[in-house]
Amino acid sequence: MGEVIRFLLDGQVQEVRGANPTTTLLEHLRGPMRRTGTKEGCAEGDCGSCTVLVGEAEGDTVAWRAVNACIQFLPMLHGKALMTVESLVKDDALHPVQEAMVEKHGSQCGFCTPGIVMSLYGRAVGAKGADAPVGEVLAGNLCRCTGYGPIIEVAKAVTAEAAPAVDLAAVRDETMLALSFEDEVHGVTRTWLSPRTLDELAQAYLQHPDATIVAGATDVGLWVTKQRRPLPTLISVSEVAELKAIEETPDELRIGAGVRYVDAIDVLARLYPDLGVMMRRLGSTQVRNSGTIGGNIANGSPIGDMPPALIAAEATLVLRRGNERRELPLEAFFLEYGKQDRRPGEFVEAVVVPKLPVGRIFKVFKLSKRFDQDISAVCGAFSIAVEDGVVTDARIAFGGMAGTPKRAKACEAALVGQSWSEATVEAAMAALETDYAPMSDMRASATYRALAARNMLRKVFLESLSPDLETRVIPESAHG
Repeated sequence: MGEVIRFLLDGQVQEVRGANPTTTLLEHLRGPMRRTGTKEGCAEGDCGSCTVLVGEAEGDTVAWRAVNACIQFLPMLHGKALMTVESLVKDDALHPVQEAMVEKHGSQCGFCTPGIVMSLYGRAVGAKGADAPVGEVLAGNLCRCTGYGPIIEVAKAVTAEAAPAVDLAAVRDETMLALSFEDEVHGVTRTWLSPRTLDELAQAYLQHPDATIVAGATDVGLWVTKQRRPLPTLISVSEVAELKAIEETPDELRIGAGVRYVDAIDVLARLYPDLGVMMRRLGSTQVRNSGTIGGNIANGSPIGDMPPALIAAEATLVLRRGNERRELPLEAFFLEYGKQDRRPGEFVEAVVVPKLPVGRIFKVFKLSKRFDQDISAVCGAFSIAVEDGVVTDARIAFGGMAGTPKRAKACEAALVGQSWSEATVEAAMAALETDYAPMSDMRASATYRALAARNMLRKVFLESLSPDLETRVIPESAHG
């Protein structure tokens, strides 16, 4: 039983046996299932032509999410429901979204159209993350033909409808959820483990310390589709309920490592409005529907957007190995490029974020070539306390400026104890040269990064003096 992947497709139980654990959902759809409406464009979760809807149990309901099938491993669908573009046609009649695409000329070459249709259908049925402005919902669907004008008109024409009702009981009893199997692929045994509790996860990772932990696969998926890396053992955390919990107290927020961006945006935006704004530019709707807060941190990327903001917010990590837990400041987790303070068999369990004290300045700036769905050239986060015109505390962190997300200690020291003035800010800007020696790459030159980081601090100062001062680009998607 445990070797069978079970899911619902259009309400019908599907069973897959003998699967390679790193087979993508897209490969399975276009291959054995012959559902070729779902397209492969980029195979890295960027273009959205492979967008499908996945429904999963959330309390007593089923929550639907638009996701990129190209970087979802097939076992990740276990116990869930699936809809593809073929699912929308009923009795040979097109769905209203499809009809509107025809009537309003929203499709030209047609390659991206199925993914766009699924994103707009998700918006119609109230899928997660789809209550945002149209431009934000479609930021993860790239179209080279239409210029998006007709597609926006389609979105405006589509009316809301009830989400499809499915009964996951047929694929979610306790026996069926115990997914654990090995499969020999080209002479290599590949193992997929899916623990259901924190204790089971801790034990599994102790037994397989070299395993790859899979949460949303928004990065790990690319290891397979782009780098062709063999992943002998994978441990999925998607069924560990404790990792999906968000707990709020009067003083802090505890976010489980398996909490997806889409589920964390609202609460973080309430406590840290600037962070909420930045998170809506972090990836696309499809990426935020899959990627997790803990996965972004554990991956240790020097250009990850969440760590600088969480470092500035004085967040701490909860790490677990077996029955042992330890906590450390988030900035101490990143040791050097590609290396984190994590022992074999130890995983990120949660991140704890203190609530922002009243009156404290907190700003986050993401600078990238594209406004939507792009990797940062520089991401800067600033948390500054000013009392009676004097800076009493400062926490400043940048991504993209070093081999790890890193605090600007010299810059902070130049601020603390000084008046919150232009002269002080100028001195602190100069101190950034001591903190960082950025590199040049395809996203930005070292000179550009250094200048951008300095100007971000200046922008914090200007916005603090004149909160209504327009210093930011407002995307068109924010207006409709």
